[in-house]
Parts: sequence; C-alpha cells; structure tokens
Amino acid sequence: MILNQVTVPALDVAKSVAFYQQLGLRLIVDACPRYARLECPDGEATFSVHQVTELPRGAGVMVYFEQERLDEWVAALQQQGITFDELPTDQSWLWREARLRDPAGNQLVLFYGGENRKNPPWRV
Repeated sequence: MILNQVTVPALDVAKSVAFYQQLGLRLIVDACPRYARLECPDGEATFSVHQVTELPRGAGVMVYFEQERLDEWVAALQQQGITFDELPTDQSWLWREARLRDPAGNQLVLFYGGENRKNPPWRV
C-alpha cells in the first residue's frame, strides 16, 4: 500500500492553490472553484484542495511536508511573504519543524526528520 493523496478543505480553492504553488507543488487538475489537485515536486504523492461551505472546527488536519534543506526553504518562503507560526525548531522527537497555516487555516508542518522520520531510537 502507498499513500496516494491527502485532501484538505478550503472556502476559496483558487487562493489555496496559489499558496500551495508557492510551497512548490505543481497544479495537475484544475476544477476550480470546487477542486484542484497538485503533485509534490519529489515522489509520487498528490495533494488536493476541495471547496467546502464551512471549515471544520477544532484542531483539524495537520499535513507534513518534508524537505532536507528546511531552513533554506523556510527562508525562501518568508521572502515570498509567507508567514510562519513557528520557525524551524529542533524537536524532542528528533525532527526539525516549522509550522504555519494555509489560507483556509489548515495546519502545516514543514520538517526534516531524516533517518529519524521512520527509524527513531524508540522504534518498535
């Protein structure tokens, strides 16, 4: 089994698509204003945005995007005007993470976990 796609809700799909394109995803299906699918620049995973009339309440979904050169990526995104809730920080679970929200308020974590992503010292 492989993870093919993650879909997040948005009130304004076009605005969210523009944001995800700034992160480096490539638009492959444009059915705006109700749906769009993008592909990650590395690997085979896709990511989509679908229109909703009301955003979910509570913590919602957290989406993680991994990039080995995390600090450089975050700095480049800041230069493009993207605002972060938390800049790259080393975490106790041995990942380095930066946190932000997309235009719909979905939580994103840009991170680098390296070998510890799947093989932390406490792995079962």
